[in-house]
Formats: sequence, C-alpha cells, structure tokens
Amino acid sequence: MSVLEIQNLVKTYGNGPRAVDGLSLMVEAGDIYGFIGHNGAGKTTTLKCVSGILPFDEGEITIDGLSIKTQPLEAKRIMRYIPDNPDLYGFLTGVGYLNFLCDIYGIDENTRNARIAKYAAAFEIESKLGDLVSSYSHGMCQKLALIGALVQQPKLLMLDEPFVGLDPKAAHTLKGIMHELVENGSAIFFSTHVLEVAEKLCNKIAIIKQGRLIASGPMETVRGDQSLEDLFLELTDA
Repeated sequence: MSVLEIQNLVKTYGNGPRAVDGLSLMVEAGDIYGFIGHNGAGKTTTLKCVSGILPFDEGEITIDGLSIKTQPLEAKRIMRYIPDNPDLYGFLTGVGYLNFLCDIYGIDENTRNARIAKYAAAFEIESKLGDLVSSYSHGMCQKLALIGALVQQPKLLMLDEPFVGLDPKAAHTLKGIMHELVENGSAIFFSTHVLEVAEKLCNKIAIIKQGRLIASGPMETVRGDQSLEDLFLELTDA
C-alpha cells in the first residue's frame, strides 16, 4: 500500500533552473527507502515539498492518499520530517519540548510517558531531559528531534541525512528503530550520503541527479551485481 506518492514533481527557485524536474516515485508501507545524490541534486528540496514546507510548481504529492496541497493538515498529522540541522526551541527543557509535541498531536499521558521513556533510554539521554535544549550539542538535538518524531509513531517518517552527527552507537540504535517502525506498517524515506548505510539498510533506493530521478526501485534490482557505490558513481559522473 502506498504511503507516499510523488507524481511529476517540479520545483524551481525564482528564475533559476528546475531544482526538482518531473520527479515521480512511490514509497510503500514497510519500505526503508533511501534517497541519494550529490549536494544540490534536489534531495532536500524534494523532502521539503513532501513535508509541506515548500510550495511546488507542478505535480502532486499524496501521503496515505491525502494531498499535501489540498489536505495539508490531515497529511501532516500522519507524517514527520526531521531536517539535517533540527531547529528546536532552546528555551524549553528536553522533556518540555517532547510534551509540547505530544500536546500538538494529541498523545495521551500514559502513551507519551511510555514512549518518551523508551526512546530516551534507547538514545541514552534520560538524564538530560530536564536540561534546557539550548545547552544541547548538535548530536543531542538530533536525538531529541528523533525522539519527538518517534513518540508520534508516524505513518511516514522522512529524514534528511539522519546519520550525520550521530555517534556510532546512536546510529546503530536508529537503524534498529527504523526496522521496528516499518515492521509495524510505517514507511521511511530518507536522504543520505553514506552509501554503505543505504546499501545495508534500505530495501529500495532512488538516485537523483540535477533534479531528475535517474534510477529507482528495489535495491537488488537497481544495483544489480554492482556495489551501490560503483553504480552511484557510474550514473552521477556520466
């Protein structure tokens, strides 16, 4: 079942060239879908269009059948997007920030407490939840943003370079949580430069170059008998 469907997405900035040029892809329940490309290829722009942060010029984006153009509130209720540099509320404590998000999404007290405890323990930041977010390192902010998304148990989780800035143990923890999430029927769509991670973690992959999708589909089909790194370099350097 399709959780995210992008059809002929076109996005330009001002009078410049198309940042995203006719991109179409589908992410289904159970997918860990990797989105790879060089800097400036259009990955972050695509993610921001899907999340409703950026308007787009042409095409359609639906999340579990809901149009991000005409049903933005309904679509945003069932998905979460974490940028590569989360901008959190520094004047709140960690737990205050998480409770603020839970209030927005209507998560009851027992459920939120259990989920916050679970994910704070997993990322080993329980002792820091009472501290102001302004005192957190970049890696700590990233962990808090992840917990804030995970307490919602979204149908679609989108991540922009989620492993950059995480220590090896936290990165390992995140991979396990991603598998757990999709086993429960969610879908994950994330950008990454770390091809080794994508190759091991993803069941599907999309490669973007200068705004255009140049390969997409099941990992084994797209990659063939090459390594993902060899395929990526061959396609993007051509």
